[in-house]
Amino acid sequence: MKKVLLSMMVLCASCVSIFAQESTNVSYNDAKETYGYMNPIVSGVPSMSISPDAVAGGMGDVGVATNSDMNSQYWNSSKYAQNESSAGFAFSYTPWLRKLGVNDINLLYLAGYYTPSKMAGTISASLRFFQLGEVLLRESADAIPLSANPYEMTFDLGYSRMLTENFSLGIVMRLVASDLTAKTDPNYYTGYAFGADVNGFYSLPIEMAAGTSRFNFGFNISNIGTRITYDKGDNYNFIPANLRLGVGYQLPFDQYNRLLISLEANKMMVPSRYSKIAKYNPDFDASNMDTWAMTTEEYNKISSMEGLIMSWYDAPGGFAEEMAEINWGIGLEYAYNEQFFGRLGYNNEAKDKGNRKYFTVGAGFKLSAFKLDVGYVIATSASNPLDQTLRFSLAFDIDGIKALADK
Repeated sequence: MKKVLLSMMVLCASCVSIFAQESTNVSYNDAKETYGYMNPIVSGVPSMSISPDAVAGGMGDVGVATNSDMNSQYWNSSKYAQNESSAGFAFSYTPWLRKLGVNDINLLYLAGYYTPSKMAGTISASLRFFQLGEVLLRESADAIPLSANPYEMTFDLGYSRMLTENFSLGIVMRLVASDLTAKTDPNYYTGYAFGADVNGFYSLPIEMAAGTSRFNFGFNISNIGTRITYDKGDNYNFIPANLRLGVGYQLPFDQYNRLLISLEANKMMVPSRYSKIAKYNPDFDASNMDTWAMTTEEYNKISSMEGLIMSWYDAPGGFAEEMAEINWGIGLEYAYNEQFFGRLGYNNEAKDKGNRKYFTVGAGFKLSAFKLDVGYVIATSASNPLDQTLRFSLAFDIDGIKALADK
């Protein structure tokens, strides 16, 4: 069953695998260059790292410092406090890993917000459900298969409000549930965890001859919380804590046309199983790369807060490898009359950390109270399972719906 759980987690993480090579009297950097050693950061509930909506999905998966929309709960919930509309919600659908011929893995996402008044602040919520399809489990080749329908789900509530004229702050509390079993093994259970986000958004209007431009800055420290276990504490996994920073600039060309450009960097704050910390293990052997790996016992002893701190200094390659753990993306959005949208983006992950590199394209159409968006992934690295991923989002502006009803 442990092998089954591990395989499902790896599938969710886009089929990234960790491996090590044995060598004789060789350093980490030499082994990395000689053998192509990889050390991606792997967490529990990896579906939490999948961007759910088509707007960001068309802009290189950046969203912490872009303009606020109905899906801001995932990227930066504090942006809701700066919305002009008092309420709205959106539904997103992503058929996942179609490049691999899988037809029953899907990500569903529902998000919304309500602002009673600027003084009261904004309440927001979201629900995401990652369905892994039907999986047949066998203890041996001749055993009768057991059917399982694993899933990963999160539900969260957020609150945000304006602190100054241009700056808003938000917090989110999150419940995580992950069921990767067939519910037939008495030793394995549905895993639960709790997490929290703290985020902020600064948007400064700048008057120009062509109109009002905007400079945006956003940050989000997400999924800070407990670890998750499927066997009542014998083994633990970290949920994907993440630090995301971004800037954006909206440039108007005239009263109808404008361009938004956004740059973003994010780092997983999860300790690495292949870590220089293992060098202090009494069993460490410099001639065997396998000893760079922490044992299960070592990994289980790391608390959530210790893991956050270790994630900044535990890479075997030192500072250079820590910097390689920072993913970056760039996104562009062109809008005509805030009704027609065209998007383009690029997202980059270091080769040693998973090598997910891809372009994205997207489009959107807004009509009064309704908005439809589509995003599409075009991978640039070989055998990228994210290639040809398609996202759909449908958003509803409650104030716009009321205006239509009053006509």
